[in-house]
Amino acid sequence: MNDLPDRRVSPDPRDLRASDADRERVAQALREAAGDGRLNLEELDERLTVAYTARTYGELEPLTRDLPAGPDSPTLHVAAPDQRIVGGEPTSRTGIAIMSEFKRRGRWTAPRRFLGLAFWGGGTIDLRDARFSEPELRVNAFAIMGGIDVLVPDDLDVTVRGIGIMGAFDDKATGPGAPGAPRVVVGGFSFWGGVTVKRRKRDGG
Repeated sequence: MNDLPDRRVSPDPRDLRASDADRERVAQALREAAGDGRLNLEELDERLTVAYTARTYGELEPLTRDLPAGPDSPTLHVAAPDQRIVGGEPTSRTGIAIMSEFKRRGRWTAPRRFLGLAFWGGGTIDLRDARFSEPELRVNAFAIMGGIDVLVPDDLDVTVRGIGIMGAFDDKATGPGAPGAPRVVVGGFSFWGGVTVKRRKRDGG
């Protein structure tokens, strides 16, 4: 009998991994609560320690549960995980184009790590309608005398860390996303080629 969990079942939102932005959002709310006199310094220190070491939404949520949030108050509770984070097995983990092209687009499930390679070819990694197996996706893109386009919607948290060697690695899409949205980190390099990360509206949006 196989005792391993069925990865096709959507994970409990409380078990999903929290991002650095989630931890910082809660920490800021705790500091403001202390400034309002709702927490003393000892309580603030204890909760900040937990906040910065928390790994999941379930560990963060109790830290602000007893703090009020009105219309004019800062957001004190961790945002609900995005519905695009579905867990389960990814549709694809790689895209390779050697004197050809690859495309990952439409409704597909992205993995925790995706490898894109274009050698004398081109690739498209379209995340506008994608689902995510994890809260964070790391795209390693390598364009050698070729090109790779990464398309992301406006509400994703995007970080670009790649380099261009006699080529281009465009980082104009870097920026925060909506609270709880998936995070995308694009790294790698281009050599006599280009990797471009673009923010685009969803098809039909």
